[in-house]
Amino acid sequence: MTWSFEDDREAMFAALKPDWQSLAGAQILMTGGTGFIGRWMLEALRDADQRLKLGCEVTVLTRDPAAFAVKAPRLAGFPRFRFIAGDVLGLAAGSDRYSHVIHAATDARADLNETNPRLMFDTVVTGTRRALDVAVGCGARRFFFLSSGAVYGAQPWDVTHVDEDYGGGPDPRDPRAAYAEGKRAAEMQCAIYAKQFGLDVVNARIFALLGPLLSLDIHFAAGNFIRVAMAGRVVRVLGAGTAERSYLYAADLTVWLWTILLRANNGSVYNVGSEESVSIADLARRTSALLGGAGAEILGKADEGWNPGRYVPSSKRIQRELGVKATVGLDEAIRRTAIWNGWNQ
Repeated sequence: MTWSFEDDREAMFAALKPDWQSLAGAQILMTGGTGFIGRWMLEALRDADQRLKLGCEVTVLTRDPAAFAVKAPRLAGFPRFRFIAGDVLGLAAGSDRYSHVIHAATDARADLNETNPRLMFDTVVTGTRRALDVAVGCGARRFFFLSSGAVYGAQPWDVTHVDEDYGGGPDPRDPRAAYAEGKRAAEMQCAIYAKQFGLDVVNARIFALLGPLLSLDIHFAAGNFIRVAMAGRVVRVLGAGTAERSYLYAADLTVWLWTILLRANNGSVYNVGSEESVSIADLARRTSALLGGAGAEILGKADEGWNPGRYVPSSKRIQRELGVKATVGLDEAIRRTAIWNGWNQ
């Protein structure tokens, strides 16, 4: 079956068409709009605005607008998107009025978490507070916080799919938990601002993702496996490969996120992730087989990652309450990601 990015645009528009009109004339501030998740959200909104004439204006905070213009001219050149230079730590309320604030800015690099956990923690916590202050100051109707499934900490092996009511958490004694603890603290800030200032807040706890626009040369295992398999090499797993993960396809992710923003009740918290669990070892084997790699090799070394166990959500709540579902399975997600990155199917 052939695929192009336009197929995903069509699928996203069809899924979200009944809800887009609620953004007609909206003024949105978005942090993190030039990252993987932000770009997908902007792609969907750009397409909807062109088709439905929503008149929605988006201001995107980014460290380097010029670099983004080179990387994504389709988005950077869209007249309803305004890209301003800045860092979330320096974000401050001004004279601009926004109806919605989407706070997606997070530096999730594993190396930063390892080498400078203080900066990691501060970026998440202080950055979220800055965004919340702007939302309160401008009278925003809704604040959307993109959190992480990392807030649950190590998922017990006997919990196959962690739900939103799970009471676990990261180890506060481990500096490697700076990102996860930062997200927990940021969620608490959202709850405080909702109570103290009456801010309408909704929250998405995002798990692992896969799809076009994902860099294949950073710390995400799935992307690295795709890059190696596309080159026809052996996909190697340094550890035992027993860790369990699941990967939500980016177009499904985008539909789920916009649906939360547009339809979720005030105070709602949802897991955003696939329930299709796979071990890292099996992911390596499947990726190699699908893309013509030279097989997989499991080296069995000690796993030094932050979570050598299970990281798989239950998505029952969002499916039940908002009617969304995963429409693209893991194998197809791998295939589409590879095609986007030049794999000749």
